[in-house]
Amino acid sequence: MTINQHRLLTGYVSVLAAAALTLCLVLVLLGHRVESPSVVILLAIATAVSERWSVQLSATSGLTVYLLPTVFAAVVFGPLEAGIVGAASMLGDPELGRGNADRAPALKWMNYTAASFITGALAGITAQALVNETYGGIVLATFAAMAVAEASDLLFAALTSQVRRRSMRELALRGAPVAVTSFLVYAPVVAVLVIAYEKISPLTIVLFVVPTLAFQRLYTLYQRERRLGDELRNVNETLARANLSFAVALVTALEASDAYTAGHSRAVATYSRDIASRMALTSEETDRAFLCGLVHDIGKVGLPPSLLGKDGPLTLEERRQMQEHSAIGERILREVAAYDDIATIVRHHHERIDGHGYPDGIIGANIPMVSKIIAVADAYNAMTSDRPYRPAMVYPAARDRLLQAMGSQFHTDAVVAFLSVLAESSDDYRYARGPGFGSLAESPTPRELPRAASVGVA
Repeated sequence: MTINQHRLLTGYVSVLAAAALTLCLVLVLLGHRVESPSVVILLAIATAVSERWSVQLSATSGLTVYLLPTVFAAVVFGPLEAGIVGAASMLGDPELGRGNADRAPALKWMNYTAASFITGALAGITAQALVNETYGGIVLATFAAMAVAEASDLLFAALTSQVRRRSMRELALRGAPVAVTSFLVYAPVVAVLVIAYEKISPLTIVLFVVPTLAFQRLYTLYQRERRLGDELRNVNETLARANLSFAVALVTALEASDAYTAGHSRAVATYSRDIASRMALTSEETDRAFLCGLVHDIGKVGLPPSLLGKDGPLTLEERRQMQEHSAIGERILREVAAYDDIATIVRHHHERIDGHGYPDGIIGANIPMVSKIIAVADAYNAMTSDRPYRPAMVYPAARDRLLQAMGSQFHTDAVVAFLSVLAESSDDYRYARGPGFGSLAESPTPRELPRAASVGVA
């Protein structure tokens, strides 16, 4: 806070405090006295505690239920008592007594104490002008007092915001809906409690104080849990971006020794994600399918470059050596603490439903679902890509191969889901061209990538 801002705020608070003291003096001179001091003290304690448990709406504003006991006092007793109850709320301010040059706790306390006194007094004046012994008179007085209190509270908040040179528009957008909602919820509650106090017994004040504070506390705890949930989501999103960046770095290293792997890894990742989505898997599983598809061949960094770059078909011994890449990939990924499940999926992406796959020869029920999905995406992209020793298959031929191996090599649901995606897509998507199949260096997060349907319909 600058010196000029501090002076402006000090002047504003001084005027407001003088207005509150003047109003208090006028009320006393007019004959107003504090009736039922014990009840007023109890209500004052309730407002102070509610302020202590206020719910933060932003860095500079919060929500409390202090207007409930204030309006109750306004209707039952009058403006002086309501002003005192309202002003007492700031005794529970968590910042009271703390040194903070920017927030100026002392000025804040004086500001809101004066404003709350005036708000309560205005609500009391309104209520006493309308209240009578009938139920209708009590309800009318309560609703009118609550309306005046909410409007006054919002007005003083706006004036303070203006003096502190903060956005009044932001405060109005945030505060007006809260004020309207509070009026609609609180006014009927206070009216019922006033009627109970007046018509049944003053002891019903306990029914007012305890539920009010309990509600405030529960709402505070809810807001705290929600903030923790938001923070956890932000951490998870950051971790997801870090995981993807790390995966891209791994695959980029692989590209140096096997140029084919670059486009293949991106294609398998995109296809795997879309298969998982079509199978209605959760968003977490869908994102995992993309990430695992991206790193499914990372084990090839542990193979000889001469094997990866061979122009012709592999010999039997070379084929066996090539099959080690899934186990090597698992060992590499297992070194990353957050990649344990990814390492397992990568290890099993060449297993077959009938148990004749590698490296472990496990049957379908024991193969992770994402591994089954990657197996389909991997095989299809391999078939529809040019290799030094054979040309790429056309889409219909690759589709027929998937159908023929369905239930033996490939998981039936994964094949059906993928063929459904391919049937709705363009040739660019079927042959891993265009959006979604670009450079790994430009890889967005999985959820930012275009889905198959957005690539174009054939």
